[in-house]
Amino acid sequence: MARILIVEDNAQLAYGLRNNLEIDGHEVEVAGNGVTGLEATMAREPELVILDLMLPEMDGYRVLRSLREKGIDVPVLILSAKGAEADKVMGFRLGADDYVTKPFGVLELLARVTAILRRTGDAAEAPDEEQFGGVRINVAHRTVFKEGHEVQLTPKEFDLLVALVRRRGTVASRVALMRDVWGHRAAIASRTVDTHIAQLRRKLEDDPSDPRHILTIHRSGYRLRD
Repeated sequence: MARILIVEDNAQLAYGLRNNLEIDGHEVEVAGNGVTGLEATMAREPELVILDLMLPEMDGYRVLRSLREKGIDVPVLILSAKGAEADKVMGFRLGADDYVTKPFGVLELLARVTAILRRTGDAAEAPDEEQFGGVRINVAHRTVFKEGHEVQLTPKEFDLLVALVRRRGTVASRVALMRDVWGHRAAIASRTVDTHIAQLRRKLEDDPSDPRHILTIHRSGYRLRD
């Protein structure tokens, strides 16, 4: 069972979601606008937020941005009628963990919720610190240091780095990384992974054009070498 907050202004849809999630064994609360959703997230500390984008008072993008700027890394599943790729990319860049487009199947949504909770649960049981080369990662505090100096990563860059490190040198395909980091079975845009890898290299490699640690494996994906 997990504590889940639904931020959705459509009362009928929110009721249906709440009912299905409670049948699945979760403890669910509903907020009807962006302001109360933001306040409830900070006050209740849910284990997952299901967030609509088109909300009164404060839209979902602003809610998500505010959470991440405050250092609140609660998993967020965006639920929206805005299905354009640009909208999805914006959500992921702001730190969303998954993005489901309305209309949606209830079973698919429940599966996405389960996957996110499983990933965060696995992360809670994993070591608090990881290291490769001169890079040290504090997973609990979501901080990264290179040669003793802190490096600022976006939420998704951090999650991608941890996903690579914890594979212990094995190759990760783009599809696998999209699934593990963004929650998608098929890459909505495999370039999303490539772009984030490029940013990690820029921030962590001595020579991003000739990386020593974050390696491309031709036609396979990526591997982190210590």
